[in-house]
Amino acid sequence: MDFGLVLQTDPPASSVVGLMRRAERNGFRYGWTFDSAVLWQEPFVIYSQILEHTRLLTVGPMVTNPGTRTWEVTASTFATLNDMFGNRTVCGIGRGDSAMRVAGRKPNTLARLGEAIDVIRELAEGREALVNGNPVRLPWVRDGSLPVWMAAYGPKALALAGQKADGFILQLADPFLTEWMVKAVRQAATDAGRDPAEVTICVAAPAYVTADDSPEALTHARDQCRWFGGMVGNHVADLVARYGDGSDAVPGELTAYIKDRQSYDYSHHGRAGNSSTEFVPDEIVDRFCLLGPAEAHIAKLRHLQGLGVDQFAVYDMHDAKESTIDAYGQHIISALRD
Repeated sequence: MDFGLVLQTDPPASSVVGLMRRAERNGFRYGWTFDSAVLWQEPFVIYSQILEHTRLLTVGPMVTNPGTRTWEVTASTFATLNDMFGNRTVCGIGRGDSAMRVAGRKPNTLARLGEAIDVIRELAEGREALVNGNPVRLPWVRDGSLPVWMAAYGPKALALAGQKADGFILQLADPFLTEWMVKAVRQAATDAGRDPAEVTICVAAPAYVTADDSPEALTHARDQCRWFGGMVGNHVADLVARYGDGSDAVPGELTAYIKDRQSYDYSHHGRAGNSSTEFVPDEIVDRFCLLGPAEAHIAKLRHLQGLGVDQFAVYDMHDAKESTIDAYGQHIISALRD
């Protein structure tokens, strides 16, 4: 199993670069960031510094979207980084949540997302693609490689990921939902004539390593990670609006917890103490995240690995960023690779 670190690009950017360097020293192989232009600093600028100051780390957004930038600009940015640093990027992409809504736009349609996946990959790897009906090619690209991984929850999005994406990003670590969604992606890949084993599976969720499993330690860890249930709840609310509550299309294990959700304040998006996440119960935090001593993380990660997960990406947005990176490096990553 590979491991990634996920950060927000809060200033100063030097701190983001420093944490990514720390992650690489501890055995992490991927460095991810949020991509929401209003809420945080521009990630692609920071990627250039991360790549400059690391040797092997692969970097990318978790996740970008087809609406913030034109597709040829996105492809050219990735291709430029790859040309400078040797094909060390990955494009995580989705419909867009905070990046679109904060700017007053709706998330992109799946049809637009599917088209963008093809165009961005083709252009970044030096092939011709149609952009607004016009044939476009980046003539300076040589030996470019850009895997495109898609984030998804709902049945139509899962099908699209299986049909088109090089990887599937699932932003929660619940074993039941992971098994259900991985099966859906792999079935869609098979139906599309693809080898389902070629779709990389990445689970991303907050991880908080505690010294013990005392009630006090677990309560603090839950409070530091409860924001994640609120973030996932934004996507779940879209699914409930589309398919209805209790629909056979979406498991109740994903949708039931948002019944008391009222509103969401994006100014606290992805941050501990977000008051918009008070509706998230402890059970959801425990299911969606990895909490407790290192042994508890190892046990859950082995379960996920058995379900076909190829990478676990640690959302490191809490009051123990450095110690979490170090604990994974000292105790957890080696156990999963062994």
